[in-house]
Amino acid sequence: MTKLNIPDLRGKLTPERALNDLTWLRVGGPADYLFQPADLDDLCLFMRRLPQGIEVFPMGVGSNLIVRDGGLRAVVIRLGRGFNSIEVENDQITVGAAALDAHVARKAADAGLDMTFLRTIPGSIGGALRMNAGCYGSYTADHFVSAQAVTRAGEVVTLTADDLNFRYRQTDLSPGSVLIGATFAPPKGVPEELHARMESQLAKRDETQPTKDRSAGSTFRNPAGFSSTGKADDVHDLKAWKVIDEAGMRGATYGGAQMSPKHSNFLINTGDATADDLESLGEEVRKKVYASSGIRLEWEIKRIGEKLGDPVSQS
Repeated sequence: MTKLNIPDLRGKLTPERALNDLTWLRVGGPADYLFQPADLDDLCLFMRRLPQGIEVFPMGVGSNLIVRDGGLRAVVIRLGRGFNSIEVENDQITVGAAALDAHVARKAADAGLDMTFLRTIPGSIGGALRMNAGCYGSYTADHFVSAQAVTRAGEVVTLTADDLNFRYRQTDLSPGSVLIGATFAPPKGVPEELHARMESQLAKRDETQPTKDRSAGSTFRNPAGFSSTGKADDVHDLKAWKVIDEAGMRGATYGGAQMSPKHSNFLINTGDATADDLESLGEEVRKKVYASSGIRLEWEIKRIGEKLGDPVSQS
């Protein structure tokens, strides 16, 4: 691990910081460093002075993430209170990347703006942007105006929809860049009706998903459909849970990991799972689904770091 000595930082730089308590699944080894910037100037200073050979991994609230047991050879950057503002002006809402999706949905509804699709999505706006998060037929890209990011060189840049190239659960972002905020222009609505809709969504989520279990949301992306030419298109009417059920993997276990009996596209830590348990079970599900249906499921949960025993994890 390269020893960092960056003077004049006002944020917190912690070496060998365990990441398991920062993810919803509560697994994983340490990052070489965790940096929590005090504000935007502090983040820019850090990025400018960070040696070029050191990788950067921006991390939100860890709601869609498996950190492998060997940890991460990088600096993890986690934004906090200086990056969670929510402001409404002229029928647009501008939010910091650390603002929680649920908070943004509620604040928007208070102002008569419809971002209700965010209410049941776990995580923060930075992650929603990065993954083009969506549900109920709405996606982050549908309401997007612009975003701001700090580059690996420590410069603040404005990003357009063309820059991000939104796709199903994907965007393009320059390696090492850290999203710091975005502006959206959602459709208008009646505040009382928007809040009532969100309450209904929450009730449905709690009825159909294992919200009381330790999970990271949907494990696999819904499979792409196919056009008349046989090529994969961007239609996702086929649901991952359905092909998992058909492969007989609802409730399947591996060590302390389980595919939820309540919703088979939710991978859960039953209490003592390792990251390897979780990833191994996910890979077994992919194998069984392919054998059953010929469909190759793609992970929606992001997996990072090194497995225990990998040579690089011993550094």
